[in-house]
Amino acid sequence: METSIRTNLADNGVVTVSVVGEFDYSNSDEMAQGLHDVVTDHSPQLLLVDLTDATFIDSTGLGALIAGYRTAAAHGVDFRVVNPSDNFRRVLAVTGLSDFFGLVEVGIDTAQTQATGS
Repeated sequence: METSIRTNLADNGVVTVSVVGEFDYSNSDEMAQGLHDVVTDHSPQLLLVDLTDATFIDSTGLGALIAGYRTAAAHGVDFRVVNPSDNFRRVLAVTGLSDFFGLVEVGIDTAQTQATGS
């Protein structure tokens, strides 16, 4: 399965990065760099990583999310993971990363409202 990473820049200071397909060793460096670039190039108020269409994640994928979170935190950007599948939710829970990532189990619009108050 081919993997793609899509970025949506909203006018309200929210950037959504969507992962489509597998999130693993073959693309984790690209994802980590992409998250870093979004934070440093666009200085969003909120960075959402949308896992709606992600089908698999391994430890390197989790490492890329952690790197993205750390970059966001260092720049004062709120970082949330949204719409994980049941499998992703279990992986995040087992690894203790659900709270770390501010896991949001609601739609992106609701996550934006919760984080930005607008």
